[in-house]
Amino acid sequence: MKSEDYNDNDILIESLKNGDEKAYNYLIDTYHHKLCVYANSLVKNIYSAEDIVQNVFIKVWEQRTRLKTNHAIKSFLYKLVYNEFIDLYRKNQSLFSLEKSYYDALNSIVLEDDSESLQRVINVVDKEIQNLPPKCKEVFILSKKEGLTNIEIAEHLDVSIKTVEAQITKAFSILRSSLDDKIKNFLFLLFSKKKSLRLNL
Repeated sequence: MKSEDYNDNDILIESLKNGDEKAYNYLIDTYHHKLCVYANSLVKNIYSAEDIVQNVFIKVWEQRTRLKTNHAIKSFLYKLVYNEFIDLYRKNQSLFSLEKSYYDALNSIVLEDDSESLQRVINVVDKEIQNLPPKCKEVFILSKKEGLTNIEIAEHLDVSIKTVEAQITKAFSILRSSLDDKIKNFLFLLFSKKKSLRLNL
């Protein structure tokens, strides 16, 4: 299917429901920047805005079979971003950041069991990262372990920024699908705001 065909809302949604990765890449290429601008207007923090949008795209892919062709995908995406913002606001009304949630998640794991539990989580995530597709793993590590920006990664690998964004989103989607619920819930916080724990990659 040609990329211009995805301009049709119904075709785009049907393609996404059928697991068409080209349609998913088209969705990211078309809306990532616009959604980041919108999210940033809400949270006033570019890193939190990028986290919100990334999480939205992950959820769209994971829940693609539930999409309905009679719903405008653009409005749906903006609504998801707003809902993510509301969730974030409720977690930390004072700072509009993931800081509090990040440390709460760390503490809950350590307090629930012991310090070995945190290391176990890191080891499990580490192992799954190693199982990512080569390009996907390379981009993810450069972003989340080395702390490079998307622009820096794009220049380093000689690819487009949109390609970098798509690979990071794909990595999160794969990781979330392969981890159990407790670790899955911790994954987003683990890598939030480029304050990821140092993994032994």
